[in-house]
Amino acid sequence: MNYKLLLQYDGTDFHGWQIQEGRRTIQGELTQALSLIDGRSVNVHGSGRTDAGVHAEGQVASVEIQREITATKLRAAINGNIGRDVRVLAVESVADDFHARYSALEKTYVYRIVNGPVISPFWWRYAHHDARPLDLERMKAASELFCDEHDWTAFSAAQSDVEDRVRTVTRLEISERPNERSHSSLIEIRVSANGFLRYMVRTMAGTLMAVGRSELDRNALVTALETGARPTAAVTAPACGLTLVSVRY
Repeated sequence: MNYKLLLQYDGTDFHGWQIQEGRRTIQGELTQALSLIDGRSVNVHGSGRTDAGVHAEGQVASVEIQREITATKLRAAINGNIGRDVRVLAVESVADDFHARYSALEKTYVYRIVNGPVISPFWWRYAHHDARPLDLERMKAASELFCDEHDWTAFSAAQSDVEDRVRTVTRLEISERPNERSHSSLIEIRVSANGFLRYMVRTMAGTLMAVGRSELDRNALVTALETGARPTAAVTAPACGLTLVSVRY
């Protein structure tokens, strides 16, 4: 039986999604638990590889299990054999041709920024802290350039095994609201696309923050998209602020 798993995890203490020998990873922990449950070695496929320190509210995985077991019991069995900083929220049986990665149509990430003098200890694992003023109107105006099909070479990791760096960003929204915990503003950069490259959202977030601090302008972003050369001020934002929100199939 082929199963679809809906996952949430705090990525702080993980070395990302992908199995790495001698390191704790999401895929590694799930593989170990499911292999124990099924009594054989199994392959767990994720919708994508989140990096070390990146979180998930709606990660999706798929796995084939030979043992006869209900979805409810499988969920309980997995959660009973993995750390408490990762949880399987739902399990459902799916068609044999469903694959968490290759069946995905769109993914949505959110990058969270606490913008104020101090970040609350309740936020430091899940948001980036920037004490400098950020001009949201400048950020929103610049973000309009990202909503289309582009070659994202300037906004991704230099070393990558992908053949093609063209992706289509379907939505990008920037919002701000007061946050009582930090007594400051919480800014969210929410972006959806048909696929993402490594560090792509974090570099987009770092770039938009630089725009908000008047360190970059729209012309610099246009040049980066056209030439593939990243502006010096467009740093990759820290992993702690990034969360995979959902995957659409």
